[in-house]
Amino acid sequence: MADENGHPELSEMELGKVMSALADPLRRKVVTELVGDADGAERTCMSFELGVTKSTLTHHFRVLREAGLVFQVDRGNSRKVTLRRRELNDRFPGLLDLIANESP
Repeated sequence: MADENGHPELSEMELGKVMSALADPLRRKVVTELVGDADGAERTCMSFELGVTKSTLTHHFRVLREAGLVFQVDRGNSRKVTLRRRELNDRFPGLLDLIANESP
């Protein structure tokens, strides 16, 4: 069962939801940048510079969170995001490698 913030458990992560989330180029950009960051690195949502409104940014991160791609936590007056690297590698082996090696 997803937690109170909408993060699904490992067993609840569905390939269809993950692929649907990654189909959007802006969301795929977020995940690609996170794959390139150090394991466990936390970033603010604004650090990705997606060039969209705050409400659209919120929507994109909700989709990523509910698909199980990212973990979000409130840190004071900002929300930090991390890639669920270990969980994704356990559930969908090779997926992050494909994202990391995607041609621009």
